[in-house]
Amino acid sequence: MSFQFRLRQALLIARLEMRRAFFSKRAFWVYALALFPMIIFVGHGLDKTWKQQRWAGTAIARELMDTVTEGQTLDEVRQRLGKPQRDGHWEDRQEKRTHDWMSYYDGANRRMELSFTNGLLTNIRNQPLVDFEEDRTVFATVFQYFYLRLAIFFGCLGIFMNLFRGEMLDKTLHYWLLAPARRETLLAGKYLAGVAAATVIFAVGTVICFYSVLWYQNPAELRAYWAGPGPAHLAWYVAAASLACFGYGSAFVAAGLLVRNPILPAVALLTWESINGFLPAALQKLSVLYYVQSLCPVPPAEIENEAPALIKMLLSPAEPASAAGAVLGVLAVTALVLWLAGRAIRRIEINYGTE
Repeated sequence: MSFQFRLRQALLIARLEMRRAFFSKRAFWVYALALFPMIIFVGHGLDKTWKQQRWAGTAIARELMDTVTEGQTLDEVRQRLGKPQRDGHWEDRQEKRTHDWMSYYDGANRRMELSFTNGLLTNIRNQPLVDFEEDRTVFATVFQYFYLRLAIFFGCLGIFMNLFRGEMLDKTLHYWLLAPARRETLLAGKYLAGVAAATVIFAVGTVICFYSVLWYQNPAELRAYWAGPGPAHLAWYVAAASLACFGYGSAFVAAGLLVRNPILPAVALLTWESINGFLPAALQKLSVLYYVQSLCPVPPAEIENEAPALIKMLLSPAEPASAAGAVLGVLAVTALVLWLAGRAIRRIEINYGTE
C-alpha cells in the first residue's frame, strides 16, 4: 500500500473519531478546564468596572490629590479632599500608636492610598485601579502554572486516554482491529483526532482567556498594545498551548497502549513536570514543559541574589530554547513516543475479561 493510501485511511479514521474526541462523556470536563481561567479574569474585570462606576460619584480632581504631602494631619487631609472612598482605623496598644488609612479615586484610573500614624500622614501610595502591566503578568503566571502544567495536562489525559483505553472499557476496540487497515494507521488516525480536539479546545480557550483580561482595560493602552506586541503575544500563547497538546497527547496515547493502568504513568509524568523548576538545567530540558514554556512571551521570574547558592542551582530556570528549538524539540519527542506506541499496538491483544 502506498503512503498516500495510508494517509487517506488515517484521515478517514480521524474524521470518524472526531465526534468521540470532542464529545466523549468521559472527557467533557476538559471544556471546563479550558475555560476556568476566564471565569477568574471576567470576575476580576467586573470587580474593577464596578469599583470605577461606584467611585465615580465621589471622585477627587487629580490636581487636588497632588496637593497632599507627607506630614499633614488627618483632619487637614479630610478637610481638603473630603470623605474618602474607603478608610480604616486601628490602635496598637503595645506601642501606644494609632493607625489610619484612607483611599481616594480621581475618576479616571488613579487610586491614592494614604497611611497615618498618630494622626500624621506618613505614606502616600499612588497606583492605578486597573493596572494593565500587572494583569498581563497575572495572565502569564496563570497560563504557565495552571494552563500548561494542569489544564492541558489533565485535558490531554482525558482525551487521549479514551482513544484506546476507553474503547477497551466499552468493548468496541476489536471492531477497529478487524478493519482492513494497518494498526499503525489506526494509531495515526486516532492520534490526529485527539490532537485536533485538544488543540481546538485549548487554543480557543487560550484566546478566550486572553481576551477576558483585555476587555476592561484602558482603550488607549489597548490600542497601543495591539499596535505593538499584542498580536505576537497571543500567537505565542496559542502556539505553546497547541504544542503542549501534541507532546502530552503522544505520551498519553502511548500510555493507554503500553500499560493496563494508565493512571500510574500519568502520575509519574505529572510528578516529573511538576518538579521541573527544581531540577538542574540539564534535566529541565527532558520535559515537554521546558519547551512549551520557552515559547511564552513572559520569561520566568529571576531569583533574588540573596538566595543561597544551592537554592539558586536548583531553582534557576534553564536557558529557554529558541522558538525553532522548542518546536522541533516537542515534535521530536512526539515522534519518538508515537514510534514506541506504534510498536506496542502491533502486539496488542484484546481480552475484555481482563480489562
